[in-house]
Amino acid sequence: MSKHETSSVNRKEEIISAAIEIFAEIGYYRATTAQVAERAKISQPYIFKFFPTKEALLVAALGASWGRIVQSFLRVVDSRPMQLESALIEAYEKILADRSNEMLLQMQAQTIQSEVIREEMQKGFRTVRELVLEAFRNAAIPHPEERTLLFLARGMLCNISMALDMPELMES
Repeated sequence: MSKHETSSVNRKEEIISAAIEIFAEIGYYRATTAQVAERAKISQPYIFKFFPTKEALLVAALGASWGRIVQSFLRVVDSRPMQLESALIEAYEKILADRSNEMLLQMQAQTIQSEVIREEMQKGFRTVRELVLEAFRNAAIPHPEERTLLFLARGMLCNISMALDMPELMES
């Protein structure tokens, strides 16, 4: 990869990071590409070099956030069966702590009535579900489908707890 290509990849990632922050802070519909550009310290037209529309930028941001969840889970799926679920929970809690903007972004995206955004969200959820289900099956955890469902439901409750600043929702 040439220096120019590396620079372009870095710039694209910086734009995505800025978009995640802006979209999470003020909402996708209120956010503008000018605000994203300002946060990324670039000109607004430069965004359109990489993303033809604001919607395409959101799709890329969602893809990046789902990718981080998947990578985080892949690092722990080989945990011993007795520790697998707690390792996955810890991995997700770390994501929530380190990347809460991404979870807020995903929560918003669930309500956006756009086919391409819905497809990106479906793809992300399917990938995570399949990864967790396969890990539970490989670990011979009883009732892997039900455990996967409960794990995903707990993750959604974690998101709500974080978004509403209601840690008591997670007390057992």
